Amino acid sequence: MNSHETLETNKRQKDFYDKKRKNFATKIWYSLRNGILREVRKSIGVEKQIHQLHLEWCGDLSNKKVLDLGCYEGNSLSMYLAKNSKEYIAIDLSEKGISHLRNRLKNIEQANAFAIDFLSEEFTEKDFDLIYAYGVLHHFKDVEQLINRLKEKLNTKGTIISNDPLQTSLPIKLLRTIYRPFQSDKDWEWPFSKKVYYQFETSFKIKERRAMLGKAKWLFIVNFLPLSAEKKLAIGKKWHLEDWEKSRDSDPDMFKCMHLTMLMQKKD
Repeated sequence: MNSHETLETNKRQKDFYDKKRKNFATKIWYSLRNGILREVRKSIGVEKQIHQLHLEWCGDLSNKKVLDLGCYEGNSLSMYLAKNSKEYIAIDLSEKGISHLRNRLKNIEQANAFAIDFLSEEFTEKDFDLIYAYGVLHHFKDVEQLINRLKEKLNTKGTIISNDPLQTSLPIKLLRTIYRPFQSDKDWEWPFSKKVYYQFETSFKIKERRAMLGKAKWLFIVNFLPLSAEKKLAIGKKWHLEDWEKSRDSDPDMFKCMHLTMLMQKKD
């Protein structure tokens, strides 16, 4: 995909998120992802654990220039990043989302928000110490172009915190293969494959990583078994902890999971 095609795709993506134009198949998938799977993540503490980990990865922000990439109207860390960094810039394709975030940031002197394409020549800001990309990097089909742009925007030794879906687990890959031809947002939804992960691993120093919903994704089936709520929760937490710890160093265990979060650093 060349630069012109990418920018045109991003314009369609902007329209999709501004007007929420989801077809029936996309609504079904969103219902599954934001309903059943969100409830699983919440019950076993996945979201809270990711939030805490990202805070640790951010470290001291007082002398850092931070880019909150693709944040729409703000993610769970946006206000923390804005208040605690030396300079905070938030960008998203959606003017609607950014307008809402800009209103939330109006009393924070060092914070700004812009509706702009990360890949466009109009976005000239650079030398970021941290790029926070929560649920963003998988929206870029041309991974090489994305990686080059990230490197261009990062300061020396700058870091990236990411959190994206994987499609390396066979059942999830099959499910997505069936669903993909019918989804409204297929042109900008590219969950990480093994190849994409290794592209990032080659291009950046992955200082730390964790993956979620490997064994734990099957908790929704356990919920149908005649077990007490406490027993089901204990099983889910045990499976999540196994996913969380094993994915740190084991590629096979990581690739069984549905989501991956990484702390990456620009190489010399």
